Amino acid sequence: MKAQLQKFGRKREQGFTLIELIVVMAIIAVLTAVAVPRFAAIVKSAREAALKQDLQVMRQAISAYTMDKGKAPQSLDELVQSGYLHSIPVDPITHSANTWVTDTSDSLSDIEESNGGIDNVHSGSNAVGSNGDPYSSW
Repeated sequence: MKAQLQKFGRKREQGFTLIELIVVMAIIAVLTAVAVPRFAAIVKSAREAALKQDLQVMRQAISAYTMDKGKAPQSLDELVQSGYLHSIPVDPITHSANTWVTDTSDSLSDIEESNGGIDNVHSGSNAVGSNGDPYSSW
């Protein structure tokens, strides 16, 4: 083989041809086109799971506070100050701890209670979840 290359007076240069590079780039593009949407769906699913967990924890803290103190909390900060929550969690959808929307109730759990308080909490995002419902209704 070496003798044949030298016979024609030049050596074959090492490297890839343009066709080989285009084929490799096309394969990479196809793999990327398949992987990116799948990755985005997995990230959305993880954020939704974190949102469900955060809502459950905060709702349990609201319930425990109400049962222990005989009155509903007036704010989420009150749950933190009383030790029912370590800190207000960051909403995984809006990426902020300040966007939680609280539902207040005027119903009183005790005769001595003068005003209602928080009885539920929701995400402040208007984006729609994978189940078709907005996160603010979860």
